[in-house]
Amino acid sequence: MSATDPAAVGPHGLADYAARARPAFEPHVWDFLEGGAGDERTLAANLAAFDRVPLRPRVLAGRGTPDTKTEILGRGWAAPLAVAPMAYHTLAHPDGENATARGAGAAGVPLVVSTFASRTFEDIAAEARGPLWLQVYCFRDRAVTRRLVERAERAGFEALVLTVDTPRLGRRPRDVRNGFRLPEGIGPANLDGTGSDFASPSAHAATEFDPALDWSVISWLRSVSSLPVLVKGILAPDDARRALAAGVDGIVVSNHGGRQLDGAPATLDVLPEIAAAVAGACPLLVDGGVRRGTDVLAALALGADAVLIGRPVLHGLAVAGDRGVEDVLALVTEELTEAMALTGTGSVREAGPELVGRSEVVGGPELVGGHAVPARTVHGPGPSVLRREDLHGSVSDPVLDTMNFLNEITTRYPDAVSFAPGRPYDGFFDTEQIFTYLRRYVDHLEAQGTTPARVRSALFQYGPAAGQIRELITDSLRKDEDIDVPPEAVVVTVGAQEAMLLAVRALIRGPEDVLLVSSPCYVGITGAARLLDIHPTAVAEAEGGFRCADLAAAIRAERARGRRPRAFYVIPDHSNPSGTTMPLETRRELLELAAHEGILLIEDSPYRLVSPGRQLPTLKSLDRAHRVLHVGSLSKTLFPGARVGFAVADQPVTDASGRTGLLAEELTKIKSMVTVNTSPLSQAVVAGMLLTVDGRASDLTKATAAYYGDAMRVTLQALESAFPHSRRAALGVSWNEPSGGFFLSVTVPFRADNVALTRAAEEFGVIWTPMSYFYPEGGGENSLRLSVSYLTHDQIEDGIARLARFVSQEAARTRT
Repeated sequence: MSATDPAAVGPHGLADYAARARPAFEPHVWDFLEGGAGDERTLAANLAAFDRVPLRPRVLAGRGTPDTKTEILGRGWAAPLAVAPMAYHTLAHPDGENATARGAGAAGVPLVVSTFASRTFEDIAAEARGPLWLQVYCFRDRAVTRRLVERAERAGFEALVLTVDTPRLGRRPRDVRNGFRLPEGIGPANLDGTGSDFASPSAHAATEFDPALDWSVISWLRSVSSLPVLVKGILAPDDARRALAAGVDGIVVSNHGGRQLDGAPATLDVLPEIAAAVAGACPLLVDGGVRRGTDVLAALALGADAVLIGRPVLHGLAVAGDRGVEDVLALVTEELTEAMALTGTGSVREAGPELVGRSEVVGGPELVGGHAVPARTVHGPGPSVLRREDLHGSVSDPVLDTMNFLNEITTRYPDAVSFAPGRPYDGFFDTEQIFTYLRRYVDHLEAQGTTPARVRSALFQYGPAAGQIRELITDSLRKDEDIDVPPEAVVVTVGAQEAMLLAVRALIRGPEDVLLVSSPCYVGITGAARLLDIHPTAVAEAEGGFRCADLAAAIRAERARGRRPRAFYVIPDHSNPSGTTMPLETRRELLELAAHEGILLIEDSPYRLVSPGRQLPTLKSLDRAHRVLHVGSLSKTLFPGARVGFAVADQPVTDASGRTGLLAEELTKIKSMVTVNTSPLSQAVVAGMLLTVDGRASDLTKATAAYYGDAMRVTLQALESAFPHSRRAALGVSWNEPSGGFFLSVTVPFRADNVALTRAAEEFGVIWTPMSYFYPEGGGENSLRLSVSYLTHDQIEDGIARLARFVSQEAARTRT
C-alpha cells in the first residue's frame, strides 16, 4: 500500500484506521492479519472482558496533568504500552517491521519483534529509536533458536520474550477456510531457509516447534544470552509462581495459545489473581484485545505494569507506514491520559483496583465486572492492612530477599555448618578493648587542648555529618594505601553500604543516567540502586575475570540507546562474591578507559587489609585525574559492630555560579537527610584503634589477615581432598583459588538455587550462598559461593565434607 496522511483518519480513532486499512487487502490476507495468533473467539472474549470493566470517575482530585511515563526493565517508556509481536509486517506495508520500529520509536515505546519478522533483525535495529525485544519460539533444533537469539543480541535487542503457550499453533479456521499461503517473496527473514516450507505458517510451526518444553528452557536461554527473559502465555497463578521460581525477568499474560480450548479465559479475567501471585516481583504485562486508552488503564488497575497492542498497529502501518504506527500509539496514549484525568489518576504507578467498582470493601475480594478484585481501601474502624504492591517496588525485589532467606535458613538449621555469612571471625575480639580504645581517643582530644565540654560534645552529640575523624582516616589511608587526599575529601559513613548509597544517589540523576556494575557483583550495590529506582547495567566478567573491552562495549551500547553512562562499580581486590583480583595492568587500563569515556569508577575495597601478602595498588592510589570514588570499610578490618565506613570523593564539582567544591560536600548533604551522622561513639572507638598504631591499620590486621589466609588455604585443601581430580572431572565440579579475601566460587553440575540450598541444609547440614544472587541480569545458576571468614578450621573441614556428600547426591539426582 502507499502511505496515506494519518490526518485523513476520522474522529473514531483506531476504528477508522481499521476501516481505512481493510479495502486495500485481499480478503484472505486480511483474515490472516486479523486472525493473528488467535481466532475469533479469543479476540471476542478479550474485547468483552475489557467492556465489562467500569472505571470510576473522580472529581476535584487535584492531580494535575497525568504522567503516563513508566519504567520497565530499567528503561523509560513514554506510556505503559508496547507493540505486540506480529509476523510478516510486509503484508501491511513494503517497509514492514522497519517502518513499525520507526513509528514505535517516535512514540517512545518498545517493539517486540516476531521470530517470523519479514525484515532482518539488523535492518530493524538500524531503524529503531526505542527498545527492541525479540519474541522467541523454541524450535526442536535448539541451534536455530540460539542463532536467532545471538543475532538479536548483537543487533542491540534488549530482552527476550519466550512464547510458552504454543507447543503448536493449531488450526486457524479462517486460514484453513481460505487456503491461505504467504504471497510470493514474503517470508521469515531471520530463519534458516525460506520459501515453501514457510508458506503455511501453522504447518511449519507444527513441524518445527519443540512440544516438549519445560521450565528448564529458561536456564537454557540464560546460558546462550545475557538478555532478560520474559515468558508470554501465562494464564494461571501457579504457572506465574513457577515462572518466578525459574528466574524469569517478566511475565506476559496472554491467551493466544488457549484458543483451541473451549472456555479458555480472557486475559483480563485472570489478570488480578496472577498479579497477586507475582506480587510485584517482576514486570507484568498483558496482551490481547487492547483497543482503547481505557483498556490500558483497566489493565493497570487490575495489576498489569503495561500492555501489548497488536492489530491496531498493523492497521496504522497499512494506512500510513511509520507515521500511522506513531499516530495509533499516540491515540491510545492520548485516550489513556484522558482516562487518567477523569479518574483522578496522577501517574501510572497510582493506578490500582480502586479505579474499578466500589472502593469501600472490608472483606475479601469483590467482583467488579466479573473480575475478582482484592480489597484495597478500608474505611471506618478496624485494623489497617497494607498491600505489598502498594509499597515501593524494592520491597518485592528478589535482591532484597536474599539475605533474609539466608538468615531464615541459618536460624532454621542451627546445627548446620554455614559458609554463607561474609562477616569477620569474632575470635579476635575482647570486650575490654572497647573501653581501652575509647579512652585512647579521649586522651587524644585532651592532648590537643580540647576542653572538657567539647570532649563531652564529641561523644554525646550528633557531630558533623561528614564525620569527626576524617583527619585520622586520611592519615591511615596515606600510610597504608598511598592514597593522599585532604580530610575534606572524606565522608565518614555508617558502613561502606551507606557510602555506596550516597555515591549512587549523587551520581545517577535520572532514568537517562546509567550505573554499570561488574557482574557478578556485591548485592549491596544492586540493592542500594533498587531502593533508588535505578536498574544497574551488568558488565559480565569473563572466565578469567573482568575485561576492559567488555566495559567499553557496554558503554557504547548504552550510548547507542540514548543513555548516559555515569559510573562503574567494581571490587578490584578479592571481590565479593567470586574472590577474583584485578591485575595491575588491567587497573591501569581501566583508569585510562574511565578518562577516555568520561565516567567515574566506584572502587569498593573492604578486603585488602584482611588478606595475606603484599596487595596491588588501589585504583585510587593510581588515580591522577580524580576518576575514582573510593569506598572503604573499617568494619571488615577493625571493628565490625562499629559500622564505620567512608567515601573518598575528591572530584571537583562546579555550580552555576562558578564556585568549585568537592563531591564529598554533595555526599554530605545527602547523608544529612539519610542518617544525619555516623555514631560518635563508633567513630571514637575506631579512632582509638588507629591512634594506638599511629594510623597504620595494617598493624592491627596482621593476625587477622594471616588467619583468613589460613582459612582460605584449609578450604582449598579440603576441596582438593573431597574432590580429587578424577572425581572432580567426572562430576563436573570446579572452583577458583583466590589469593585473599573471604570468598570463593564453586561450579556444580546442577542448579544451585534456594531449593537446592534448602535440601543441603536439611539433609546434609551445610549452608552456602547461591551465586545467582549476585548476577543483576541473570546468571550463576550452576555456582555457589563459599565464605571462609567466620568458621574455625575444624568447621571448614567438616563443612566441606558435608558439601561433598551433598554435591555427589545432587549430581546423581540430576543425571537421573
